[in-house]
Amino acid sequence: MSQETKSQVQTPAKPQRPWVRNWKAFLGRLLSNKSAVFGGSLIIILAIIAIIGPLLAPYGIDEKDYAVRLQGPSTDYWFGTDHHGRDVFSRILHGMSITFQIGFVSVAIAGTVGTIIGIVSAYYGGFIDTVIMRIMDVLIAFPSIVLALAIVATLGPGIDNIILAISVSAFPVFAKIARGSTLAVKKLEYIDAVRALGASDSRIIFKHILPNTMSPLIVQTTLSIATGVLSAAGLSFLGLGSPPPSPEWGAMLNTGREYMFQAPHLTYAPGLAIVVFVLAFNVFGDGLRDALDPKSTK
Repeated sequence: MSQETKSQVQTPAKPQRPWVRNWKAFLGRLLSNKSAVFGGSLIIILAIIAIIGPLLAPYGIDEKDYAVRLQGPSTDYWFGTDHHGRDVFSRILHGMSITFQIGFVSVAIAGTVGTIIGIVSAYYGGFIDTVIMRIMDVLIAFPSIVLALAIVATLGPGIDNIILAISVSAFPVFAKIARGSTLAVKKLEYIDAVRALGASDSRIIFKHILPNTMSPLIVQTTLSIATGVLSAAGLSFLGLGSPPPSPEWGAMLNTGREYMFQAPHLTYAPGLAIVVFVLAFNVFGDGLRDALDPKSTK
């Protein structure tokens, strides 16, 4: 066979695995969704600020200068100063890491516990499912902020207790979503085939059911982070957050409330920070939901 003939023979392309095709299709839908791109970009910026913000902060979180107390925004103090003469901008930067910690840790705990409970409940069904879901119904009957408030009021103020309270108030929602997805997946024929081949319950749950229930859980995770941060800010605003001089945004709002008319920047700065953080995760969650929807045409 001549060289020219060899060059005309096309080597068959290597077939792609299904998960590779699905991942590329998902990524294409995600990048074509303006909401997801905007929210995701904003989250990345906020995450970078949370990591390097304390290094860039011009002042410490408790660096006081009473000569400039309650000073408005200026070139020296971009967001002004508080009643102790501390730089509000520096405290906002330091508080970013606390906000990420509360949001991600609380949702990680809630998502893990809720997903396991929901899958186990739906997989085994019967009496187990009835008991677990009735408990989840009781927890969901309470507004999340009220349940979190009751838990923190019982355990006492502090970041750890806030994370625990938010986790307890959020995991029933994950349990309900995981249960609904599991009920749909466990009826599929390939689950019966895997069980007939002798696969254990744990293998079926973690290898075959869990991966097929992740889409709604991922979306709920992003939305729950925003809700968790709002709940944490509300608890700190009520004085149940980390004690001073912690630069937690809700606590800063509570302090600024006393000087709202004299120095309104004390409430504007942390309030705007909370709005931007929650907006980023809500917008990204909406875009992610559209990208994970196979019927989405966006």
